[in-house]
Amino acid sequence: MLRLFDFLFSITGLVVGAPVLIAIYVVGLFDTGSPLFRQERVGRDQRPFILVKFRTMRPDTASVASHLADAAAITRLGAFLRRSKLDELPQLWNVLWGEMSLVGPRPCLFNQLELINERAARAVFDARPGITGLAQVSNIDMSTPKLLAETDARMLQSLDLSSYFKYIFMTVGGKGAGDRVKTK
Repeated sequence: MLRLFDFLFSITGLVVGAPVLIAIYVVGLFDTGSPLFRQERVGRDQRPFILVKFRTMRPDTASVASHLADAAAITRLGAFLRRSKLDELPQLWNVLWGEMSLVGPRPCLFNQLELINERAARAVFDARPGITGLAQVSNIDMSTPKLLAETDARMLQSLDLSSYFKYIFMTVGGKGAGDRVKTK
């Protein structure tokens, strides 16, 4: 049932949001010259997939988790996109293709071994990764792997239609600060 909602909402979001997606893409061309960011992430059953987002950092930034990236790498447009969460919109393609869900654990990088181990121990990889979820609306990010994995597992154990919509509405309503970026 949730997959049906993922499909319907992602296709609707891509169609209705097309003008916004195109506008951000064009502005991103002037900001970084490369407005889309693609990165291999850990998906369901620990299979790799390519996550697509709007670029918020300079193209030469190291491919690390956000909490390990330097805040100076974030562009002016990127700061706005992160604050408004508009950088996440291209992930609707990942949802449409079934690589992600709207609600689920945020997909990590393959070099985040501690988080991968914590999630594997709690069967978090049995579910599709998501754009938002309990950890995101609770301001828990990848800088605390054990807490994140515990929160993801707790969310997945109780995920039903009601909580699916609750996390989406909380995210759209501005709950959650997004991934932290280290400051000097």
